[in-house]
Amino acid sequence: HVQLVESGGGLVQPGGSLRLSCAASGSILKINDMGWYRQAPGKERELVAVVTRAGTTNYADSVKGRFTASRDNAKNTVYLQMNSLKPEDTAVYYCNAGIISSNTFLFDNYWGQGTQVTVSS
Repeated sequence: HVQLVESGGGLVQPGGSLRLSCAASGSILKINDMGWYRQAPGKERELVAVVTRAGTTNYADSVKGRFTASRDNAKNTVYLQMNSLKPEDTAVYYCNAGIISSNTFLFDNYWGQGTQVTVSS
């Protein structure tokens, strides 16, 4: 059994900052890519940022220069530092990880429960 638990969402004013965290736990043999997606009301879920196991990052154009994704492999944790937040960043943010189970030795995609980020004055 594998679980992803997110934290750090909330309400922030435009121009403010938030830091999201996502910790993976359970029957984990290896974690490949870890990343963040978001879904705004009435819109499809979209990629925000991905971090490879080696630390290489890839970002959506809409967040480049404002958001920074990083990970701590020893803690099985991925972070998303969000600066210069805009109202259009308002969404539920989901953590995602590609994990090989130590029980089954099979690869699967896992999702967190989501954390709300609201940018409003």
